[in-house]
Amino acid sequence: MLRTRSLWLVATALTLSLVASSCGDDAQDAAPATTAAPTTAAPTTAAPDDAPATTAAPTTEAPDEGNGWPDKITFGFVPSQEQDALQDDIQPFIDVLEAALGIEVDGIVTTDYTGLVTAMGTGQADLGAFGPFGYVLAQDNFGNLEPLIQSVRYGAATYHGQWFTNDPSICDETPVPATALENSADGIVQVGALDAVALQVGVYFGDSGKALGETVDAGDVSPGSSCTASLESIAGKTVAFTSESSTSGYLFPALQLINAGIDPASGITPIFTGGHDAAVVAVYNGDADIGISFDDARRTMRKENIDVGEKVIVFNITAEIPNDVVAVSADLPADLKEAIYTAIEEYLATDEGEAMFDEIYGWTDIRRATEADFNIVREAAAALGISDPPG
Repeated sequence: MLRTRSLWLVATALTLSLVASSCGDDAQDAAPATTAAPTTAAPTTAAPDDAPATTAAPTTEAPDEGNGWPDKITFGFVPSQEQDALQDDIQPFIDVLEAALGIEVDGIVTTDYTGLVTAMGTGQADLGAFGPFGYVLAQDNFGNLEPLIQSVRYGAATYHGQWFTNDPSICDETPVPATALENSADGIVQVGALDAVALQVGVYFGDSGKALGETVDAGDVSPGSSCTASLESIAGKTVAFTSESSTSGYLFPALQLINAGIDPASGITPIFTGGHDAAVVAVYNGDADIGISFDDARRTMRKENIDVGEKVIVFNITAEIPNDVVAVSADLPADLKEAIYTAIEEYLATDEGEAMFDEIYGWTDIRRATEADFNIVREAAAALGISDPPG
């Protein structure tokens, strides 16, 4: 069974972090690297541009004192965008969650997926917003987590990764503006941007639902283009992945490459950008020929680079993947877990909550998560030889 460079990197990071966490107070600095949450309750920046000016806290009521709840919990996030920007964006949500629960809530943004895996596994975080593979790694290696929330995007509990390029010559046909790729029973098909499940670059919500022609301060946003092309065409090219622990940004795409006869370590020149938006930036700027992200991470650039949809062309996608998950420490009281779920559900039902979650993760709803949801991710990890605990 092929054991890729990813296994060594993940195992090394986890092992180093575990060693550091056993060294008393030094653990706070040594593992994992995080951006410290602000120490005051007030947000450090305003909520996203399209959010209301005021914060509508959920109506969840905290139980009476003496219920066995901790005085403080820590909620960890992985970067879907620049780390500092995400830290600012999540703070209004952290404030709302703190008010709903009646206990202190610290929000931290780890440097990558592995950092959050280690934080949850070693008890440095009580909740974590994971990609599916990050959750599987944490649960299989530490065993002290439970899936609490699975995100839903526009009615779908699954998503896919997208392959994109700045070189239209690899396409089997001319790229078509305002289109996207979707999985179907007959394989990958090209659909209109308005018919895609995920919100595509250049698409916005108008009075009658999805519409083309989004306008931002910099001008009119170009709709995303797509074509179809075989993965064999990328052999030897520079490919921007996100993180070795990312499901859509590495795990599923790497498995696709192996199935196409391309070694993801030696058959291409892989680079790891640390985030989905950074992978898009690498292709947009010409630092990589090919990139991988969730669908449609091009939207993260649209406010400053309105032509990203035409310069960064989607040409292939991965199989469907269960949406990201909020995992919780199994040691937290059951009624606190329930209160956390309710608080997030009620906040997401507000205009502000919907705007914030759309801005950072693209969530539009949530549902209860179950362990069985992630079997397909474990199977993919096993096929790559990276599901064993580090040792």
